[in-house]
Amino acid sequence: MLRFLRLSALTTFLVTLALPVTAQEFRAVTDRATFVQLVEGRALGRFAVTLRVGRDGTINGRAFGRKVTGSWEWQGQYFCRDLSYGDSALAANCQQVLARGDTIRFVADRGRGQSADLTLR
Repeated sequence: MLRFLRLSALTTFLVTLALPVTAQEFRAVTDRATFVQLVEGRALGRFAVTLRVGRDGTINGRAFGRKVTGSWEWQGQYFCRDLSYGDSALAANCQQVLARGDTIRFVADRGRGQSADLTLR
């Protein structure tokens, strides 16, 4: 029994040490000024995708070797974008934005759809 208590105490201690590292959670970005402060002058990227989101409402970059262009505006608490990828126009979409360190998560359909994590570079 004493061995079990020691093992439990050690396990609890080790888990407690790991908590500060893993406890950082995504925080909602709910206004334009905060969003611009995060992305201005930096690229957003992930595998085969690099995008720049300008203060002036422009989006430019490349994805899988094809040109990406578009525009964006802030509506309420959402990043709303209209994009073209190569020769294809993507449907306009308002997205929830979350941030954690250098990671920005965009969640489609006002936070109810699929998400994409991009890294600030």
